[in-house]
Amino acid sequence: MYHAVGHRPAQAAYGLSVSPEAFAEQMELLGERGFSPVTTAQLGAAWRAGGGPLPRRPVLITFDDGYEGVHRHALPVLAKHGFASTLFVSTGWLRGAYEAGGALDTMLDWDQVRELAAAGTEIGGHTHTHPQLDQLDDDRLRYETVHCRDIIADELGARPVSFAYPYGYSSRRVRRTVRAAGFAQSLAVGNALAVRRQGPYALERVTVRRTTGIEEFEQLVVGRSIARNFARDRALTKGYAVVRRARRAGGLIRRVRT
Repeated sequence: MYHAVGHRPAQAAYGLSVSPEAFAEQMELLGERGFSPVTTAQLGAAWRAGGGPLPRRPVLITFDDGYEGVHRHALPVLAKHGFASTLFVSTGWLRGAYEAGGALDTMLDWDQVRELAAAGTEIGGHTHTHPQLDQLDDDRLRYETVHCRDIIADELGARPVSFAYPYGYSSRRVRRTVRAAGFAQSLAVGNALAVRRQGPYALERVTVRRTTGIEEFEQLVVGRSIARNFARDRALTKGYAVVRRARRAGGLIRRVRT
């Protein structure tokens, strides 16, 4: 799971960014180790009954949000290796007619998104304004998923089939809504390898950060030391999940009383 790719990203995006040099080195390693990148749609289809087979060493390369550096820096590297990838866009963060504000750094415009799609990048949904979906009421939750879906369909000529939850947060209600919006699979974070038993709407990923060195990256892609490397992240995620559930319950109680 990547976010921004750039030399000097904005401070708000810096921690979850990678430098262009680091990204190129990581893609070189994938090629040398015999990994075959697939799109999220290809993975979902392969894991359904009757889907086609996956390559011997499949890997997903995903980008969240829609930062401009994905086009400027990542696309040439992906093209060099012939690698597939998936870009999950928050449509209200992209530059253009639907811009709603709130983006953390310079974002893609729709011409760049189309160029990525033409080069073989799958374009998936990541909501319209990048909220914590499990904190929204039903109407706003549906709007964030459906509006994002419709904008992508209008701009690219086909409905997106893959989705990624902002911040990785979801719930049964969120997953039902994403499914009802027509998405066939969705990615969380979890900082673990994706396995079929997670189900198509809770597939996990590992985070690649500015601090991820090439040795750690190699461990991640082969599934070694993941629990140790992300122990702090998992502890924080569990703790914050309790907070979010309590916050959501409190909001429901206040609405009932009023």
